Amino acid sequence: MDNDDAPVGRILSRREVLALLGGSSVALLAACVPASLASPSPTATAQQTGPAATTAAATASAAATTLPSCIVRPALTEGPYFVDEKLDRSDIRSDPGTGVVRPGAIFNLNFLVSRVSGSACTALSGAMVDVWHCDALGVYSDVDSARGQKFLRGFQNTDASGSAKFMTIYPGWYQGRAVHIHFKIRPTSSSEFTSQLFFDDALSTQVFAQAPYSQKGTQGITRNSSDGIFQQSGGKLLLSVTKSGDVYSATFDIGLAS
Repeated sequence: MDNDDAPVGRILSRREVLALLGGSSVALLAACVPASLASPSPTATAQQTGPAATTAAATASAAATTLPSCIVRPALTEGPYFVDEKLDRSDIRSDPGTGVVRPGAIFNLNFLVSRVSGSACTALSGAMVDVWHCDALGVYSDVDSARGQKFLRGFQNTDASGSAKFMTIYPGWYQGRAVHIHFKIRPTSSSEFTSQLFFDDALSTQVFAQAPYSQKGTQGITRNSSDGIFQQSGGKLLLSVTKSGDVYSATFDIGLAS
């Protein structure tokens, strides 16, 4: 698996975000920040009184007014396994040539793509979102032994709410990399952003105890803490996964600043 562990991109500071948004036309991709990060917590405010509290509150208020409600997500390496198959489909589990569905735990992934507008994120429609990842045993389609097959690949254009939904399977693992999903967002034909999504190690251990993942087991698996690409992400690309019955789901918010 060559070149899939070469980290690129970095996380920008809030000062750099302001500078880029305020004085540059360079396109940036950003993720919406929870409201709790944009204002001081009640506990912190309660611990301060007098002039210091007034100054802190004024500073926080000014920052909340000045800073956009989005911060930049780190871009990460595309790796050697992107193939522009141009498969417009939401359910990416099967090989379109044979119709055979790749086995694994169902995983629903929803992207919510936004554009930074002033201090708010507004839904971005018409952006092309590509997803690709390995199967339960760590195999990518259309490369090496699976060349000519196209399972676990596809794209969706975001709708009016900025949503692009995929039905896939929980990805497996291969030597040297933590569990991950690749994605690429193309807001226009001439611009793109590429990165990767990651999973909680404990959750992956639970999933991999099930068939067909259990055929491979977890001996030799790379955890997030040992994955250089995950370390480059600063934890900002770790999915929050929920489970309902036997189905796993996650929503990932990301916005475009231009």
